[in-house]
Amino acid sequence: MAKVDISLDAELVVEVMVLAGVGSPQDAVEAVVRDYIARGHRTEARVQLQDESRREPDGVPQPPQG
Repeated sequence: MAKVDISLDAELVVEVMVLAGVGSPQDAVEAVVRDYIARGHRTEARVQLQDESRREPDGVPQPPQG
């Protein structure tokens, strides 16, 4: 796997370490990035479900549920 070196404000990293409960700057940044990606996937899934519900034909009676 390729690695990337970046510079970050130390105070930001320390705050993330405290909030995430991790002990290393590397783990803190990885946790933030993974959370960001997971949030994006959840958003995509929600949007897809909304789009699918809008595509259902109007006026077609739905069978009784329950």
